Amino acid sequence: MSKVLIKGNEAIAEAAIHAGCKLFFGYPITPSTEIVEYLAKHLPKHGGTVLQGEDEIASIYMCYGAAATGARVMTASSSPGYSLKQEGMSYLAAAELPVVVVNINRSGPGLGGLGPSQADYFQCTKGGGHGDYRVIVLAPSTGQEMYDYTMAAFDLADKYRTPVVILGDGFLGQMMETVELKDRPAVELPAKDWVATGCRGRAKRKIASYCLTIEIGEVNCLRWQDKFAKLQATEQRWEEFHTQDAEYLIVGYGSAARIAKSTVLKARAHGIKVGLIRPVTLWPFPVKAFIPYKDKLKGILTVELNAGQMIEDVKLAVECRLPVYFHSRQGGMLPSENEILDKLCQVFNLPCPQEV
Repeated sequence: MSKVLIKGNEAIAEAAIHAGCKLFFGYPITPSTEIVEYLAKHLPKHGGTVLQGEDEIASIYMCYGAAATGARVMTASSSPGYSLKQEGMSYLAAAELPVVVVNINRSGPGLGGLGPSQADYFQCTKGGGHGDYRVIVLAPSTGQEMYDYTMAAFDLADKYRTPVVILGDGFLGQMMETVELKDRPAVELPAKDWVATGCRGRAKRKIASYCLTIEIGEVNCLRWQDKFAKLQATEQRWEEFHTQDAEYLIVGYGSAARIAKSTVLKARAHGIKVGLIRPVTLWPFPVKAFIPYKDKLKGILTVELNAGQMIEDVKLAVECRLPVYFHSRQGGMLPSENEILDKLCQVFNLPCPQEV
């Protein structure tokens, strides 16, 4: 193990190498470009291959073919490019192929901006492509987590035979932090006895999702839903910060959660009992995290870098038993801790720190 000063994007790429990724297919797009650049330089030294597809659509289907052979494979992009991958994401989910997909958010619709944003929450967590499907979505908030969650993503993809998304933003991707390069932990994963070997009759099933028989189609759909239900029951992940005696909660993920933590400390210094729940899995959303607090809190404030997306899942998690308010910055802007604290005091009619 060693510690290095490294960009978040580079931490993702280094983690992929340590996790045994052998193939990367992608198309460069800021603010995720350092991932393909880093892997193009370093992955071949470890027996891997990096290929730039002609576009994002080609890249996701290259991942499909590689994953069908059982290889560990990854792609990375940013918001417009991730949009182009959505048909392929649906195909990967239906064929149950393990691929790690990184999305370093841009801000706003269209071409957007390069500043930090969380505007792709809906697209990533609700199944951005066609059909009833879900994929695991992990949301790091530090350079170390960019590394650790990428390592975990490859194992989760293999365990459940599913695409796994790492959802970051331009702030996390470009910021340099000290990261400990850990070895991949030993985990027991199912054998890949389903892979296509190129020999007729060798694979146990076809790597495909096409079905013309409606009865079989329903069986397949129900099987996928059972799998998603298992994921919801077993893979919810979150972090709690000063929640034990909290009267109010802030909920935020990624970059927003970093600032929210400082807000919690400042609020408590002025006698306001507030805590933080930081979702680590955006899907499955950590509903379990809110169960102990649904009937004892006075309210919740979500902090997001979008127009209001995660707030819908928070309201569902607390079953609308308490008020849930929203604080937003958009277009690449980040909120300050004072700004969040002022909003908390405003919506819950609390004396602001200047008045305490």
